[in-house]
Formats: sequence, C-alpha cells, structure tokens
Amino acid sequence: MTRTPTPADRFSFGLWTVGWQGVDVFGGAVREPMDPVEAVHKLAELGAAAVTFHDDDLVPDDATRDATLARFRDALTETGMGVEMATTNLFGAAVFKDGAFTANDRDVRRYALAKAARNIDLAAELGATTYVFWGGREGAESGAAKDIGAALERYKEGMDTLCAYVKEQGYDLRFAIEPKPNEPRGDILLPTIGHALALISELEHSEMVGLNPEVGHEEMAGLNFAAGIAQALWHGKLFHVDLNGQHGPRYDQDLRFGAGNLRGAFWTVDTLETMGYDGYLHFDYKPPRTEDVEGVWESARACMANYLVLKEKAAAFRADPEVQEALATSRVAELSQPTIGAGETLADVRAESFDVEALAARGCAFERLDQLAMDHLLGVR
Repeated sequence: MTRTPTPADRFSFGLWTVGWQGVDVFGGAVREPMDPVEAVHKLAELGAAAVTFHDDDLVPDDATRDATLARFRDALTETGMGVEMATTNLFGAAVFKDGAFTANDRDVRRYALAKAARNIDLAAELGATTYVFWGGREGAESGAAKDIGAALERYKEGMDTLCAYVKEQGYDLRFAIEPKPNEPRGDILLPTIGHALALISELEHSEMVGLNPEVGHEEMAGLNFAAGIAQALWHGKLFHVDLNGQHGPRYDQDLRFGAGNLRGAFWTVDTLETMGYDGYLHFDYKPPRTEDVEGVWESARACMANYLVLKEKAAAFRADPEVQEALATSRVAELSQPTIGAGETLADVRAESFDVEALAARGCAFERLDQLAMDHLLGVR
C-alpha cells in the first residue's frame, strides 16, 4: 500500500496549519512561530506540492515585506514548490470584529476591500490560481444587530468588485467561497455549501466564483460532506477543497485528515476520485497543542498518508466484483437512466400500469453494499 506522497498527488498545506502555535480561547502559544521558509522546505521534503497563505501569515510586517518575500520566493525555487491558493485574513484583527465585507461600519468594508485587493496582487504575482474567501466574522449574535438582506447585498458587492478587479488586471485567478455555520460568529452568513451556491448564482461574474468546502465546517452542521462536494461538482463549482477531521456537530476541531469521522473521510476520497475532481487536495487542519515541532510534521505526514490509504481502499472497493454485483442488485446505475426515456412523454408514464405493492415490497439491498464498503475500510477484504 502506497503511503509516500509525491508532488503528483497535488497535496497542499496552508502556512497557518503547520505554523499554528496551539493558541485557543483557553490557552496561549505552546510552539514558537514557524518561519515560512522552514515550512516550505519541510513540506517539500514530505512530498507536498504546494503551499497556501493568508496575507498576514506570510508578510505580517510591512517593514520587512520585501526581504520576507525574497526569501520565500527563493525557497519556492529551491524546492520546486508552488503557491496554489491564497486568502486574506479578514477575521483576526480587532477592526473586523463585526465582519469585513458585511460590517455595519462602511469604513471597515472599504478597508477590507483594499486589504483583499492588495493580497490578490501578491497571490497573482506568486502564481496562485485560486483565491479563497472565508467570512468567519460575517454574521451576528443577535437578530437586531444585522440587516441580513443588506448584508448579503454588501457581500455581493464585495465579490463583484473584486471579480471586476481581477478581470481588469488580467489575472489568471478565480475565487472560492468557504462556508461555515458558526464560530467565531454566533451565526455566520453563507453557513453551508447550498447557501454559498445560492449567493454565487446572483453575482455579476458568477463564472469566476466557486466553492472551497471544508470537511469540519459541513460536519459541524451535521451535514454529509461527500454529498455536499458531489453537489458542488455537479454544479461545476468545486474550485478547491479543505480536508481535515471532525467529530460531529461541535466546535471546529481541525483534526488531521482521517481523524474523527473515518467513514466520512472514506466517502469523501471516493467522491473526489470517482467524480473527477482535479484540483489541489488542501489540508486545513491544526496540529494539537500537545505536539512539539516533530509532532507537527508527523501530523502533516499523516494527513497525506491517510488520503493515499483511503484512495487505495476506495479504488479496491469500486473494483471488487462482489461490490459490482451488489451495486447492480441495489440498482445504483439505474439512477443514471432518465426517468422518461427518449421519445416518451409524461402522458406515456401516466398511462402505464404499476404494481405498487410489488414495488413497495422490493428490497434495496443497501445494507450488504454498505457492509462491503465497511469491510474494505476495515481491511478485511
């Protein structure tokens, strides 16, 4: 079983993931800040293909911006790593306490657009082709505090403005919205894949905007991540994906991929591989506070290894003759057949005679099919 990643696997990591210092609401840092250059070299050594960044991850200080970017570019050249995605930190600073694109304060909204545009310039310069927006502060904790209709209009305005800017500059860049239901805001706008798809359909340049769903964010809402990304793929809107682990509807845990809901991880890999997703496989996770720097790299290594193992298991499941038989018994392929055939009309269907009792008595045989998947996941087939 192959567990050694290579750049051909298209794995990528955010600088904020391996560089997370272990800070949470109950405790401060447990690890020293990580030099982005160190992260690039070590991730390349582990087999990753690319890195991603928030503006503040890479250049937190304007006074050293040029020197920092020069060292970073040198590290990318030395390792062959790329920058595939970038994003803007529009949630950490105190100025964004009520949001960025949807803040009630108009000056804050204007500052957010300027901050995002500046980093879009850098992202394009470094070769990123996807730009993610996670609206972690776009929301509210009480009903009267936010006019939701107006907030969505401002969200649209922000995305329309930045899409137009990218087109004007001629950048090879498209945007991806990252949904999340709650935390840090009590209720975040665009909480799920479906909500984000609805907003995208209203944008002036909707063809430029897709999704960056995250495992933990959808599972926090009790939703099925594999089903969600399948719908995003069906719409042609899965521009990027964030892989991590989560134990159901609780706080955002950001576990390494495969930890938490292992069955969900299996079906996530199966969906990505069988439905033709060809983008980067991005890990957005946090090494636990319990780990020193060696533990950080162990967790990064495990994210990639777990994906590769699940990829092999999913492929073996699909190739298993007994699974093929079970799929046929469960009529899974029949769902791909149009309900009304070529040349038929609804009138033809209405004229047909159905044995409803016989149809009702017909079993679906899903339990056998599901157990075969479990057997492959558990390694007993």
